[in-house]
Amino acid sequence: MTTRETAGAQPSSEFAESMRRGALIGAAVLVLVLPPALHFAPRHAPPATAVRPQGGVHQADMAGEPASIDVRRMANWVAVSDDNGTRAFVIIDKPQARVYLFGPDAHLRAAATALLGSARGDDTVPGVGDKPIKEVLPEEKTTPAGRFIARVGESSTRGEDVVWVDYEAAVSMHRIIKVPERLKAMATPDVEDNRMSFGCINLPDAFYEGQLRPAIDHHGLVVYVLPETRPIEQTFASFYDVDPATNAPLKMAQH
Repeated sequence: MTTRETAGAQPSSEFAESMRRGALIGAAVLVLVLPPALHFAPRHAPPATAVRPQGGVHQADMAGEPASIDVRRMANWVAVSDDNGTRAFVIIDKPQARVYLFGPDAHLRAAATALLGSARGDDTVPGVGDKPIKEVLPEEKTTPAGRFIARVGESSTRGEDVVWVDYEAAVSMHRIIKVPERLKAMATPDVEDNRMSFGCINLPDAFYEGQLRPAIDHHGLVVYVLPETRPIEQTFASFYDVDPATNAPLKMAQH
């Protein structure tokens, strides 16, 4: 969670709270810890400036990246339905604590490990975005599921930019807060310790700066946060599974 002030200047109370708990880890530690969490698509992937080709329907290209069945289902639906339009898109897999960035053409650009809300759940508690960080209850620290149009904001506290996912709930994607417990969690293969934020999505610096920001700056960005307590069909009303042979809908979502 990132506490909001104005749309143009967004402070990170989460960071301020962390500062009171411990000092920043040096850049040398960051270099040693973060590389295993980050993966870029192979060089044969289309350039980041590519746009969705006109005519013809195609499924998503995962560029050889391992991903859960639900990530693949969602990526294929976005590709075939053109739900993202001309925007790049991100799929956040909460159960696996992974983030996947696709270009507008549905080709994977990069994937990374992420830190997410410590509380399991797919809904935002009403009014939580307006609470002081110290008053947020443990069960309120969720990363909400759903479809969001991302936009860039500014953290006046850190002097850094963030990418807002759900501004009303004060949920953003941002560089990892560099305190020991977060850096350690990012580096371990265990996904359970990746659930430690107030709701925001903490990302490796290289992924945020080298992949996410260029994507949103060049194309705009749609964010799909997959649910962890209910089926995809109940979260995304227009979702349908795609026939791998014909790209046609296998079944329409039940409304």
